[in-house]
Amino acid sequence: MKKENNSRFKYYRVLSILILLAGIILLGYMIRVEGEPGIVPLLIIIAGSVWLVVNQMKINKQNN
Repeated sequence: MKKENNSRFKYYRVLSILILLAGIILLGYMIRVEGEPGIVPLLIIIAGSVWLVVNQMKINKQNN
């Protein structure tokens, strides 16, 4: 059970990193095209970062 949860959290970590990278790419695109960042890419970056930190804390908690 513990190993199954740990692999699930690692999958979520990869997913949160992909969301974070998508937000960064979208932010760069918005700055280049429109000249200003906009709120949506910033919210995607914040959501991906928070999700990454929460998942990392859960992974560390299960490993201890």
